[in-house]
Amino acid sequence: MTRISAPRRTASLSAQLVDSLRSHIETGGWPVGTRIPPEQALMDELGVGRSTLREAIGALVHLGLLEPRAGDGTYVRSSSELQSVMVRRAGSVERDKVLELRTVLEEYASGAAALRRSEEQLEQLRELLADADEASAGEDPAAATSVDALFHRAVVRASGNDLLIEVYDYLGTALTSSLGGLTWDAGHAEEHARLHRRLVDAIGSRDAGAARAAAGAIVRLTHDHDTTTPRAAEDQ
Repeated sequence: MTRISAPRRTASLSAQLVDSLRSHIETGGWPVGTRIPPEQALMDELGVGRSTLREAIGALVHLGLLEPRAGDGTYVRSSSELQSVMVRRAGSVERDKVLELRTVLEEYASGAAALRRSEEQLEQLRELLADADEASAGEDPAAATSVDALFHRAVVRASGNDLLIEVYDYLGTALTSSLGGLTWDAGHAEEHARLHRRLVDAIGSRDAGAARAAAGAIVRLTHDHDTTTPRAAEDQ
């Protein structure tokens, strides 16, 4: 029985460019949230024509990796197609369900981190706590949200579970995107900071139970605060 021969295909220049730009995004060459270089600069750097570049950029927009903003250029929306899908999916369900998922992931990760963290990872968590305090003092909500996301990713990485780390890397942007935008008053901000310190203390003392409890309390505080904000009321 003869085998069917697959046709020979040569990828078009635009397809090659899509693969190259996608790899550049996935490896952090263009971090999520940053604006990519202007069209002419990319044409000069890559040695391609305008139509080829626009076709490749359009494909990445379709995949959800890039986002054009009228009058402000094109920004990196996500680092992979899966992350993009998760951002859209998380944004399409009730916020309570997103918070439940976050609780499951972060409670387990926090308990594992308490048992497996290294001294270097513990020091990184303490440094991120200091960065969070500085961002809060500067009254910059965007900076505070960014540092908070880095903190929780660092906790997950300290869990030592490679699969959980990979899953959370994809879900982290989705969770932050769907839960972002909260304006913390002084009381909630102080409690938020206290619970994060409690979490780091528990991880530092290798108390898995206390770490899981602190992680759950952080998510519950986010939920309680979210349901009392003006925006939450408008969404209902």
